[in-house]
Amino acid sequence: VQLVESGGGLVQAGGSLRPSCAASGSLFSINATIWFRQALGIQRELVVGITSGGHTNYADPVTGRFTISRDNAKNTVYLQINSLKPEDTAVFYCDAGVTIATSGGVNVINYWGQGTQVTVFR
Repeated sequence: VQLVESGGGLVQAGGSLRPSCAASGSLFSINATIWFRQALGIQRELVVGITSGGHTNYADPVTGRFTISRDNAKNTVYLQINSLKPEDTAVFYCDAGVTIATSGGVNVINYWGQGTQVTVFR
């Protein structure tokens, strides 16, 4: 199983991006998923989380500008980011619980992606 982020990029302040977090391989489903971000020299911070049922929880700094959503059929979670600011520049990571078959039965295993870079310039 792999968890892969994509959709970052270089964008001018005020623009938008839509990073995605996709699970692939031998899995049944992607469950609760959290987006984090880490700016250079700063501790990784939680941005937003979404449950398998679609309930969401946003960090205060991003409320109103970030929107998380999911497509369960595609095992993908999206992060719509609007009105980007230079201080949003960071590597964005997703952390997801993935249901897979193991030798011990069906289990939920936590996976991290490799991150996608978001860079915002003035």
